[in-house]
Parts: sequence; structure tokens; C-alpha cells
Amino acid sequence: MYQDYYGFCEPPFNITPDPRFLFFSHHHREAFNHLLFGIRERKGFIQITGEIGAGKTTLCRALLDQLGPEYRTALVLNPKMTSTQLIRTILGELGLDNRVNDRVALLERLNGFLLERASAGEEVLLILDDAQAMEPELLEQVRLLSNLETNERKLLQIVLIGQPELRQTLDRIEQLRQRITVRYHLRPLSLQETAYYIHHRLQVAGADGRPVFGRWAIRAVHWHARGVPRLINAISDKTLLAGYVGQTDRLRWKHVRLAVRELEGNIR
Repeated sequence: MYQDYYGFCEPPFNITPDPRFLFFSHHHREAFNHLLFGIRERKGFIQITGEIGAGKTTLCRALLDQLGPEYRTALVLNPKMTSTQLIRTILGELGLDNRVNDRVALLERLNGFLLERASAGEEVLLILDDAQAMEPELLEQVRLLSNLETNERKLLQIVLIGQPELRQTLDRIEQLRQRITVRYHLRPLSLQETAYYIHHRLQVAGADGRPVFGRWAIRAVHWHARGVPRLINAISDKTLLAGYVGQTDRLRWKHVRLAVRELEGNIR
């Protein structure tokens, strides 16, 4: 509704993980660099954690856009499954035939593919998003995948992305924890970063200087969202709607208050 009124080419605060809207806060830049370093230096296991809505999946999408054609990637978004289902999913993501139920045969097919890619000078990357949902037994099976190697190199790079509970789970799996040499925890945005974040998304969406989030509006968004990007998106989206209803280009704290009330279901 507000898109035409404010002249946007597209909605600025969608919660889908579009890399074009990725705002590199200090912590997001560090996390991204940790990912690239771990992958390019073939560190084997990489762990990225953060609260719900911190931008982990968007960071992952940006990483995939950054990697060159020499990388083959398998992205598993919901890894809560059996070990056999996981191997089949990985093979499917890599474009391989996975129409067998024998786990040994599946592993042999994966190992053969990894050896072929290594001979061709290519890297294979496995990304497990929402890894905190994985049972310890399945994480142990993931650890065993890292044993696929030659005398010179690991054949499979593995990135574990999840909520803070993932760190607690990994602390209980000593053999896996010791193999993770690159790890980073994403923290919420600061007040200043929240202001930059909102401005960045408005610009990507095609804003021409309007609307304007006032200083106290930004403070209110940051306070209610606790610096979490997904919550900033939700509140800012409803704030723009409140501004549209009020036919104003200057968004104030009262518009944020209306937005939060609507999101909480406290409309009066």
C-alpha cells in the first residue's frame, strides 16, 4: 500500500534473505570474512551462530554469490532428518542421483564425486542452516563426512549455521568441537548501525530522500527490535504503513508505537 506513495521500486523491509539488501555491520563483515577465510584456506569446519533474525541466512546467500565457479555447493536449510536422508539431500543438492536407500552406496557416490571434483581443481562446500535443530547423533555423522579426504586435503568443507543453542550442543561433542577451527557469533546491531541499516534498505528499494525516519523513530525501532535485523524489518515495515495512513514523509516515534501495537495485536 505504501510502496507507490513513497516511490519505492520494491518493498524495503521484506524478511526474505535477499543479498542485495545485506547491510554489513561491523559484526556481519567480520562473520563474512571468517566464512571466506575458512573456506578459501580449507579449514574444514566453520561455525556461525546468532540469535533468530540476526541475518545468518542472508549472510549465507551473500557468500554463495561471492564464491566463484570453482565451488560446488550444497545448501541444506532444514537438516532435521536421519543420516541417510541427509546424505540423499546432499547428493540431490549437488545434482547427483540419490535414488537409493543404502547409506553405504550413497556415501560411496558422494566420495567418488568429491574425488572427481578435487581432480578437476574444484572445491565442494556443504552448508547446514538451522543446524541447532540437528540431533547430536546426526552431528556426529556430519563429523564423519569430514573424514572424506586424500593425503593432501579435505574433500568437503562444512559450514554449520545456527542459533546460540548450537554452541551448547557442539560443546558436548568433543571430537566435532575440536575440528571447528573457525567460529563466529553474530551480535545485534548498535543504535548507529540500526540507523544505517534502515537508510541502506530504503536506498536499495529506490527511496529518493523520502520517507525519513526521524531520530526518535530510529531509537524506538532499535529499542523494540533489540538490534535484531528481522525485527527491525517487521517494525519498519509497519511504521511505513502508519506513515502512509497518516500521509506523512516524516516518521516519528508515534508511528513506531502504532507499528509495535499492531505487531503485538494491541490495536485499539
